[in-house]
Amino acid sequence: MALLPSKSLVFTVRRQEAELVVPCEPTPHECKPLSDIDDQEGHRFHVRGFHFHQSNLSMKGKDPAKVIKEALAKALVFYYPFAGRLREGPNRKLIVDCTGEGVLFIEADADVSLVDFGDKLYPPFPCAEELLYDVPGSNGLLNSPLLLIQVTRLKCGGFIFAHRFNHTMGDGTGLSQFMTAVGEIARGALVPSTPPVWERHLLSARDSPLITYQHEEYSHNTSGPENGTIIPTDNLVCRSFLFRQSHISSLRRFVPHNLRCSTFDILSACLWRCRTKALELDPNEDVRLICIVNARFKFNPPLSLGYYGNALGFPAASSSVGKLTQNPLEYALKLVKQAKTKVTEEYMKSTMDLLVTRGRPNVKLAGSYIVSDLTRAKFKEIDFGWGEAVLVGPETCWELISFYIPSKNKKGEDEIIVPVCLPASAMKNFVKELEDMLKDETTVHADI
Repeated sequence: MALLPSKSLVFTVRRQEAELVVPCEPTPHECKPLSDIDDQEGHRFHVRGFHFHQSNLSMKGKDPAKVIKEALAKALVFYYPFAGRLREGPNRKLIVDCTGEGVLFIEADADVSLVDFGDKLYPPFPCAEELLYDVPGSNGLLNSPLLLIQVTRLKCGGFIFAHRFNHTMGDGTGLSQFMTAVGEIARGALVPSTPPVWERHLLSARDSPLITYQHEEYSHNTSGPENGTIIPTDNLVCRSFLFRQSHISSLRRFVPHNLRCSTFDILSACLWRCRTKALELDPNEDVRLICIVNARFKFNPPLSLGYYGNALGFPAASSSVGKLTQNPLEYALKLVKQAKTKVTEEYMKSTMDLLVTRGRPNVKLAGSYIVSDLTRAKFKEIDFGWGEAVLVGPETCWELISFYIPSKNKKGEDEIIVPVCLPASAMKNFVKELEDMLKDETTVHADI
């Protein structure tokens, strides 16, 4: 594990006025209900992300903002619900009014080059609020644009593609699919290679709701102490950690040879245990690790390849603080593996039924740590004509969630960047806990 240094880069961004980009052809004006997975409380916010692209000699003379804006107008013909606005019906049901009003788009220029960001790009990104401007009055959940894009040209010929996306409309896989379509069209395609599929009814509650799982990951109501946090929110420090293959191999020395586990499993178990230790909580306190799991292939038959809505399960691994911190890593690892196996078709149906019968509650936040694996979301592969992004990541760090961001070293070997946000005193403890677990990494052979 390498603790990536903090950054102090400051630069100026000159933005043009935001404009609405509408579908370049007429689209249906209709109302389309979201699924009961889509409109749960935990999705009712905007996701922000950044794509850093290098210059490309073959694109010399072409303006990335113009290319992307034109491709966006064409892609919205196929993904026309994104050009609409959300309305809320009875029982908090969200519906997309496909008005064709469009998505927000901002052209900008920055007096900085990509190399000025350093060898490694990672959250929290400097001047993020300049690279993704929140247009006043545009960031409401209802009656507001569902997508905002800012393309910032850099002095070196590269650019930064930043987005703000209403999470109720889709998950990382769905958003990546849409952006891939924009990239394909920008490179000359007439239609997306994967046709979009709505089919939100497939992830809606049964006529006779039946909750068949405990679902300890969800609160019993939409507000109250369960949705607070046991972490003090003042004096928070956000840092990013780099995990190489050698680090993952080093962690495997704590695992019995007969216990199969993925990189996600062992990294999540390690982070959960170290973070809990660092917070110095009451040993009798209950804590949870919530894994965000793509459930598309858990259905029979699987959801259509072009399905771009939310299809996420939030299974929780639970333990007392004492058991989690005093037992070996194997204890946490087994809990993580067990949590992931909960996600089946029946689990998802039970989740939908719970959400509808309990008023679409949020996941339990107090005592929870959430991990989201972006290494398979294919954001990095999105190509607007300038090639793959150097790095793609969320805007900043959040105190309750860590994203696993794919990266590569100079040898082309896969690495994972993990942003973590903790109170300053806990961050010192967290770094020490991680270093203690990985101090013998050089003596362990690579086995992944």
